Amino acid sequence: MGEGKISVLVTGGAGYVGTHTLVQLLHADIDVAVIDNIPLSAGVKPENLKRVEEMTGKTLSFHNVDLNNLVELQNLFKQRQFDCVIHLAALKAVGDSCRIPLEYYHNNVTGTLVLLKVMKEFGVKSIVFSSSATVYGLPSYLPMDESHPTGQSCTNPYGRTKYFIEEILRDLCSSDPQWKAVCLRYFNPVGAHPSGRLGEDPNGVPNNLMPFVAQVAVGRRPKLLVFGSDYDTPDGTGVRDYIHIMDLADGHVAATRYILDKEKTVNGWKAFNLGLGKGYSVLEVVSCFQSTCGRKIDVELVERRDGDIAACYSDCSLAAKELSWNAKLTLNEMCADMWRWQSMNPNGYKSS
Repeated sequence: MGEGKISVLVTGGAGYVGTHTLVQLLHADIDVAVIDNIPLSAGVKPENLKRVEEMTGKTLSFHNVDLNNLVELQNLFKQRQFDCVIHLAALKAVGDSCRIPLEYYHNNVTGTLVLLKVMKEFGVKSIVFSSSATVYGLPSYLPMDESHPTGQSCTNPYGRTKYFIEEILRDLCSSDPQWKAVCLRYFNPVGAHPSGRLGEDPNGVPNNLMPFVAQVAVGRRPKLLVFGSDYDTPDGTGVRDYIHIMDLADGHVAATRYILDKEKTVNGWKAFNLGLGKGYSVLEVVSCFQSTCGRKIDVELVERRDGDIAACYSDCSLAAKELSWNAKLTLNEMCADMWRWQSMNPNGYKSS
């Protein structure tokens, strides 16, 4: 790590996880550059990044770059020196990955290979990778800790892209002791910044539960489709471990400090679960959201969705021990902050 401020490149920084992570990185006085591939006119910052700047009082260096564009990525690394890369950029819809797997493998896996090639070329050998609980596939046991098998029963191409990237990073760290990789395995990020200024704004029909519920509550959609009501769970609907987006953002700051801490012996490849450590069913989330917003959520039970599983929740004790990180915010706070975001921004960032 160089003298002075930590300098970090965040890929996919204009996404849901990215914007909230940027706020916490900037509050931690970490110097940040952002790349994302957004269909905008040259030099135009998206609305959510403008809000990050307003909320933190700091200016972001934004580069509209696709990870598969080797030359543009090299040009960025020529301009700036980075201590670490936080790699968030990915296509992430489970259902879409089953429908268009080649696009997912190209974007997620090939894009990562290009990024790693450029990092190696410029001597940047520390990476915090946005992985996923989907690498565990069908649970052999619950709660799942980091020793749980990965890759053997991934139920969808999205999960396999995350697993393949983890293995690429593992091989890279084995080949060169200077490389350090921290893989953060997310368990269902939800919620929004408590100010209501930042939140999840999916394109088209939401693929994840909480934004769909919020859009029904605010009147953008007539009802919630619940995919599967015959799982082996207490109420038949899928059980997941939900983590507040602000807790997840703090996890990235903790991982960045961990991987760059010279006083700690951070060797090679490490994986950490980031979750609440408890599972909630779809209907429990709906009930909590209804109580928070004071509105009825119409629900329709439909067939299971390809690639989904019955239950998935985490053991996060390793992150508590090594990263000094714990999820602090409850499901009630997740719902309250999500509703504040959605009610203040009924059409997402387009309403500004």
